[in-house]
Amino acid sequence: MYTLQFSSHFDGAHFLRNYQGKCANIHGHRWVIEAKVSGLKLDDRGLLIDFHDLKAWLKAICDKFDHQQINDIEGFREGELNPTAENIAYYIYQELTSKLNQDPNKVNLDCITVWESPNCGATYSE
Repeated sequence: MYTLQFSSHFDGAHFLRNYQGKCANIHGHRWVIEAKVSGLKLDDRGLLIDFHDLKAWLKAICDKFDHQQINDIEGFREGELNPTAENIAYYIYQELTSKLNQDPNKVNLDCITVWESPNCGATYSE
């Protein structure tokens, strides 16, 4: 089994609904997104999948969040997902899985980790 890791980041603001404490107020983070994919077979170049493609797909997803208020993004509005690190990890996992399913290489998305600070992160996997 081969595992590849890659990352991206964005700067974005959010506030947590139904939360008692400072995070109920709008505040921002430099969100760091880490992804891991795995697979069994390398292609004829000796690659599981091209890092260039992986990074481009993750960057495109992160660009939707960059310099935005996450609560205003479809999927995180009132009545949708609360923009917690856990839910952002879930959302990005779903989006990246959709991209990977379009690629002919057989790779699986193992997990997405969303870091909202150097010491606090949330991981989602299926």
